[in-house]
Amino acid sequence: MALHNGLEWDNVQTKLENNTEKLWPLSEMERTGGEPDVVGYDKKNDVFIFYDCSPESPEDRRSICYDREALESRKEHKPVNNAIDMAAAMGIELLTEEQYRELQKLGKFDLKTSAG
Repeated sequence: MALHNGLEWDNVQTKLENNTEKLWPLSEMERTGGEPDVVGYDKKNDVFIFYDCSPESPEDRRSICYDREALESRKEHKPVNNAIDMAAAMGIELLTEEQYRELQKLGKFDLKTSAG
């Protein structure tokens, strides 16, 4: 419930029903093993904020590097993809360091897998 502090699900549901294009990125997070969840509300932009709240990095999003440059520079043990391109393909943005630290305050995440 710490994730939903002060949020009413009816408001989230109404917003999603009125903006169905926002459902696709959420379904892409789920398709790749993630657990998208609403964690806040941005009053200025009138949008709910979703993070992937899976306890560990989803299996389909492991063995990746940060960006295409890093991917192309690897000669051996090349990762299968890069985070920048994966996020763009899913219609999402990577968390900033500040957002990641906020996520860590909401629960226990990335205790076993590397996210750095």
